[in-house]
Amino acid sequence: MSDTSEILLERVGAVLVIRLNRPEARNALTPSLLSAIGLAVIEAESDPEIRAAILTATGDRAFCVGMDLKAFTKGASYGGGSEEDKKGMEAFGRLTKGEVTVPLIGAANGTAVGGGFELLLSCDLVVASSAAKFGLPEVKRGLLAAGGGAVAIGSRLPLALALELTLTGDLFDAARAQQLGLVNTVVEPAQVLETALALAGRVAANGPLAVAATKEIVRAAAADPARGQERMAQLSPAVFASEDAKEGAMAFIEKREPQWKGR
Repeated sequence: MSDTSEILLERVGAVLVIRLNRPEARNALTPSLLSAIGLAVIEAESDPEIRAAILTATGDRAFCVGMDLKAFTKGASYGGGSEEDKKGMEAFGRLTKGEVTVPLIGAANGTAVGGGFELLLSCDLVVASSAAKFGLPEVKRGLLAAGGGAVAIGSRLPLALALELTLTGDLFDAARAQQLGLVNTVVEPAQVLETALALAGRVAANGPLAVAATKEIVRAAAADPARGQERMAQLSPAVFASEDAKEGAMAFIEKREPQWKGR
């Protein structure tokens, strides 16, 4: 496991585990942490051997409590910094829009509120601790869920439910999050990372070109079915003509595991 201060990175087979590492502050988000998350995303996307990534956190108090309000009140800038910071922030922006090319699994080891919950909503799949609480309490602080949370909730839930969660700012438990379709699986706290790794492994075992195209198409279709159809038409020819497609067919015929090349 490599330590980059606010972020810990660990390679587990074909999976990159990205761990928020500010447990003393319940992993609250600072500008430098947002940039570090973005740079970790770039690392995952740039390595052809990485087939999936997991976003989790250090400690058992919380996954992430959102924006570091102390840093915010002191005037911390969430858009400036060095060229490296700007590069990380650009990648983080893509994450909030669901545009990361590598499948991303959220592993909520504890409570996720505000920007922390928005991080989970940006993931493709989410495993949650049964002890976790979730919510977008920004309105309680005179703010709004501007990191993609309001849009994600508004597009994924019926209007009455979306407005209830965003206008009250009330927290809700993992069971309700699963009932609403905002998390995939709820497990005991000690099983969160193990379950996320198993889920990531199932995704990583599939053809990388097909996975990347499918992820993009499904996300596009969820927001705009016509756009989903358009991306399907654009991406399908390359996937079907790939070496991986031929390898998948041969592996099925020969009753063996496929050896993907990503091309």
